Amino acid sequence: MEADEEKLNRLREAVIKSPDDIVLRERFAGILLGNGLPEEAEQEYKKALARSPGNVRLKLGLAKTYYCRGKNSAALVILENIAQAGEAPAEARLLYAELLLGEGDPESAAREYRKAVEADPSKADPALAGRLGIGPEETAGTGGAADESHIPAEDVPRPSGAGPQPPRISFRDVCGMEKVKEEIRLKILCPFCKPEIYRDYGKSPGGGILLYGPPGCGKTYIARAAAGEALNAHIRFLWIGVDDILDMWTGDGGRDLHMYFDYARRHRPCVLFFDEADVLAADRAGMRDVPGSRIIDQFVMELDGQRYSNEGVLALAATNAPWRLDPAFRRPGRFDRMLFIPPPDKKERTELLRFLLAGKPAEDIDYGGVAKKTEGFSGADLAALADAAVETKLREAMGKRRPVPLTARDLLAAAEKIRPSTVDWFRTARNYAVFSNQDGFYNDVLAYMRTI
Repeated sequence: MEADEEKLNRLREAVIKSPDDIVLRERFAGILLGNGLPEEAEQEYKKALARSPGNVRLKLGLAKTYYCRGKNSAALVILENIAQAGEAPAEARLLYAELLLGEGDPESAAREYRKAVEADPSKADPALAGRLGIGPEETAGTGGAADESHIPAEDVPRPSGAGPQPPRISFRDVCGMEKVKEEIRLKILCPFCKPEIYRDYGKSPGGGILLYGPPGCGKTYIARAAAGEALNAHIRFLWIGVDDILDMWTGDGGRDLHMYFDYARRHRPCVLFFDEADVLAADRAGMRDVPGSRIIDQFVMELDGQRYSNEGVLALAATNAPWRLDPAFRRPGRFDRMLFIPPPDKKERTELLRFLLAGKPAEDIDYGGVAKKTEGFSGADLAALADAAVETKLREAMGKRRPVPLTARDLLAAAEKIRPSTVDWFRTARNYAVFSNQDGFYNDVLAYMRTI
């Protein structure tokens, strides 16, 4: 271990002394990735690509780091870019096949797998081939039996846990939020699943939808569930983080944004989900960051679909701070459809508390009574409440050397120490809803606030 650390330090110093040596930086990035340091490897690959944007080996290396970090959408876009260039390395096609299979496209995955093995028979992966429904006879005569111990895209360390990304979830895994689920089905899933009905009414699938509301109320979680529902319906779903756009590989955010939209248009139906949209689409008034302003201009152009048709492409975004969005994003054809994600109501809080404490030592708790005392708590607040109650009980259990059941009193005591995180959000939202609601942007917020 000390020898590895010493080698890394020597390479790090060498890269600092010779920042323009692409071969050296690529070798350093690969060693970082192999030593379980994908975050640092990602930065090195990006720095190398800034100096050599067309380098296929560097693009593949970056795709590997994205895959290792569970950033599969970014890896998919890069690998398709490599595959379209023609002379794609076999391991690039193999990793591409792995990701395509995960995206619910086994036919394309099988095609890429066959191309990979045809180019380099030593890359044959019986396990992946079996998942793709490719029999051993299809790879017979490719240069000998494949090594059973081979893994897809050799030298790509997999993220810890069950796979390269969080387990796929669906609406069944979301407590409550029935109205939101129904809205998502109506506005996101149904237009793609039953486009003929929507066309009868002059509507086409696609456009832009913004999820907004207080932090910790499940916007990202419901988006993950929507992704699961979409993939089950054979709709592509690309999850795009802020850093994927602001510095995907060369720092040219506008170009990177276009690549995502271009990918979606070639693989429609497709949903592009942008988390933390207020960062990517911040109000340009007073903005001094010229590159940031260019990204916003590019974002607006992609949404408008003036140069390219966006039919079958849906831009879905989430934000805690809708008032930070540039007004241009709220015009018709862009993010003009809104979904307010409020804090959980009493019934939903009851279900959440029951879920959070499932399997833990507990008395017959009146969860409804506790939920009544937690008005305004977000899902994240309730999780913090449950953790605080459990921590208190753990101390007692350690002293008594036996499990001590949680009680409603423990939960209520923990609730008294937690200030709902939604209070400040609604204070700010109220100001905008009352004084800056000319276009009805905050009507749902006002309606909600009248009921509490």
